Amino acid sequence: MAIGDSLEGDQAFRNQDPYGRWREATYSGALSFMRRRYTRDLKGVDVAVTGIPFDLATTFRPGTRFGPGGVRAGSVQLAELLAFPWGFDPFEHLSVVDYGDCYMEVGHPEKMPAAITAHIAAILADGVKPLSIGGDHFITYPVLEAIAEKHGPVSLVHFDAHPDTWDDDGEPLNHGTMFTRAVNRGLIDPAHSVQIGIRTITDDDRGFTILDAPFVHRQGPEEVIARTLDLVGDRKAYLTFDIDCLDPAFAPGTGTPVAGGLSTAQALEIVRGLGAVDWVGMDVVEVSPPYDHAEITAIAAATLAHDWLCLEALKKRDA
Repeated sequence: MAIGDSLEGDQAFRNQDPYGRWREATYSGALSFMRRRYTRDLKGVDVAVTGIPFDLATTFRPGTRFGPGGVRAGSVQLAELLAFPWGFDPFEHLSVVDYGDCYMEVGHPEKMPAAITAHIAAILADGVKPLSIGGDHFITYPVLEAIAEKHGPVSLVHFDAHPDTWDDDGEPLNHGTMFTRAVNRGLIDPAHSVQIGIRTITDDDRGFTILDAPFVHRQGPEEVIARTLDLVGDRKAYLTFDIDCLDPAFAPGTGTPVAGGLSTAQALEIVRGLGAVDWVGMDVVEVSPPYDHAEITAIAAATLAHDWLCLEALKKRDA
């Protein structure tokens, strides 16, 4: 083998295979999510990971536009080892690429939601599932527009400190009202959707089942998993994970932290128990690296995304 042809290092742009992975030093090399190949070629791809660096809808601390880069950096160790607790390499079974970031025209925020929807629609058009990294939580709304266009109304499995169902007063960019709008627009089916970890109050639950943070702490992950699986059933579902679902002790790097949240261990156990759901996509949002410490939040977000990929890999392996 000629020098420079070895299957190691900088696989984000050198590796042409969307399966498997190369040896890579965790502290160096071209960054992508879990070192997946950067490409817009989706032929034969199962999941496209994509960044959506948007934070113009936040109502408190900004900085989640840096979230995609932070989560990619937080994923480097996950790309090195076999997946825990499964003990296998998900990329031996699941074809995954890093699709890069959604391009949005700076200076024209009014155009950004449509740009996000079109970006996700392009992924879905190739029969590929999107795994989106935000960005503030508003990004889920334009993503759901593309999802609903493809699949019709879906169940929503929503991890968050906030229900994001405050009154929709017509503000197009607000990360606290988009699920009200999504229900009103028929993008999601609230009767078969669940919100997990909530610890703020709204006057109207919009028909969602809420398993708030005290419920999780008292009843435990097993009950949350059982209730979620019962609600969703065999319907198509979308997973959205706002990292502020975690207590600030486990996710300080976020824009609207709320005390009393889930631990990282609780959240991971719940997500790992939802493999029976017919997922059409996922996002993890509200990671704000400027407020993070030692990548605590970014690592948690990367691990949640990694574990969702493992659920998809298990389905394909066992099919």
